[in-house]
Amino acid sequence: MHKCNSERNARIHKMHPRRVLSIGNFFSSMHFFLIVYVIGPYLATFLPANQTGLVVAAGAVGTLIAFPFMPRIAERYGIRKSAIVIASVIAVALLLLAGQPPFWLAAFCLALVCATTPFIQYLLDLLLEATGAAHGEIGRIRTLYITAGNTALILAPLLISLFLDGTNEYWRVFLVASLSLAPFITLFLFENLPEQPPRHHARLVESCLCLINKADIRAVITGNGVLQFFYHLAPLYIPLYLHSVLGMPWSQLGWMFAVMLLPFVLVEYPAGYIADKWLGEKELLIAGFAITGVSFALLAFVTPATSMWLLLAILVATRVGSALVEAMVEGHFFKRVSPDDANTITLYRMTRPVAALVAPVSASILLVLTGSYVVFFVAMGVLILIAGVGSTYFIIDDL
Repeated sequence: MHKCNSERNARIHKMHPRRVLSIGNFFSSMHFFLIVYVIGPYLATFLPANQTGLVVAAGAVGTLIAFPFMPRIAERYGIRKSAIVIASVIAVALLLLAGQPPFWLAAFCLALVCATTPFIQYLLDLLLEATGAAHGEIGRIRTLYITAGNTALILAPLLISLFLDGTNEYWRVFLVASLSLAPFITLFLFENLPEQPPRHHARLVESCLCLINKADIRAVITGNGVLQFFYHLAPLYIPLYLHSVLGMPWSQLGWMFAVMLLPFVLVEYPAGYIADKWLGEKELLIAGFAITGVSFALLAFVTPATSMWLLLAILVATRVGSALVEAMVEGHFFKRVSPDDANTITLYRMTRPVAALVAPVSASILLVLTGSYVVFFVAMGVLILIAGVGSTYFIIDDL
């Protein structure tokens, strides 16, 4: 009888693996979303503003070097254990940043955090795929999982505003970011999750060659690359421009950024449901890229005299578009791959470090050559629009 009660209690307290992963995604996302908006302004206290992106680019180089080895690491050491180790390394690096280190150490720690954070997302992808899902449910499951992470995205600017409290004491944000990883590490230490380590993985070059005859997969990976390009421009250069150039205080930017990010919670799950049931992903992808590119270009015309509400509308529009794109590329891609297809998932996730390298380097070059944020926002907005819409051409809807 005692044994039966113990087993019943264990089943009661046992969380469903997808719930564990959604909670884990919330906390693993929180640490990065807390620091991503302050990286530019923080580094601008050491470097010229138009060169701050080079530290992020240095981290991306490290990611690109290590990412091809992730399937083998996951197979040899286990997905869950690998996630715990990487999260612990990031937490230590953030603690060092909270200690207000000299510039060289601060730059190294920030580059390390930027380099290793994509690995956690990759490992969570493998764990989520291992839970299994019916084909018709994937869009909703993926967008619900993403929404959990995007809840942290919305809370982060409010916490930044709260902890900075009108100052530039960025060490406070780094400390909170480090502590936010403690629940993630604890959860993964004590919750068992189904694992399907990637097996029989081909060389990365072979995986790239396989995509030659998979136009649909190639198109959605390209679309994700354009999205990641935007993601590595917007959080770095919008706060840098609004705070460091136009002089807007964090007390104002905090709540504006929180409102700006609401579409990631409000748009993605309904968009995934609509794509699963009615429209398919292609039409919503085109709309998302168009909205993102045009609204990002409009930031070029923001000045200190611009109405706060007009600026907020432009900021929200950038995230309405990118939320649509994110929901569609995630849902479409994971309808097309299996948990064993780790190399294709690796290629998909490698768009993040590639964008993390290309976006800040190209932005720095453009800003150094032109010295104009007007040129920067217009040029990048047009690029996102053209490249994004163009990438949807070979996507094949199920509907």
